[in-house]
Amino acid sequence: MLRTDAARNRARILAAAQDMLVEQGPEVPLVEIARRAGVANATLYRHFPLRDALLAEAIEGIVANAADTAHEATEREDDPTLALGRFLHIAAHERLAALCGLSEEAVGIRPGLVQQKERMVRGAQLLLSRAQQRGQVRADLSLEEILVAVAQLGRPLPGASWAVTERFSPRIVQLYIDGLLVPGTA
Repeated sequence: MLRTDAARNRARILAAAQDMLVEQGPEVPLVEIARRAGVANATLYRHFPLRDALLAEAIEGIVANAADTAHEATEREDDPTLALGRFLHIAAHERLAALCGLSEEAVGIRPGLVQQKERMVRGAQLLLSRAQQRGQVRADLSLEEILVAVAQLGRPLPGASWAVTERFSPRIVQLYIDGLLVPGTA
């Protein structure tokens, strides 16, 4: 079990790695991750002696959170469109699709990551299917199409900062979700 300060440092390293993976890709310098996390290089390497281990855990954490969100939305929300919307907002905010796209390139095929991706896809597909079965969301949409669009909506435009994108992203994602609805069901 990690001491409180060590656990906090590990969490900060993972959060910085997740942000920087999306911003700069899998070749992001570890020294930059340590800087953003506010820890010394030695602290980063003490927690993650191998680059692949850090990248895999960072990506797996995001995907596991998205899977949890999809399953919780299914269980807690009676309205399937609201449940799907909650999941898509989280997916855009956490840049889920960008990280999933990086995962095999960055860290190869890891059983834990594959399991979390499959769990996330099952949960998200269930959300979409429920909304489509109720006639609330267009029947001609696939989960892949929706996730690709949400991934693009969560990325900054050329010349725009991540801060600007994050400020407008929830509204843009909501406009997209509204466009998925069957007319007259909103």
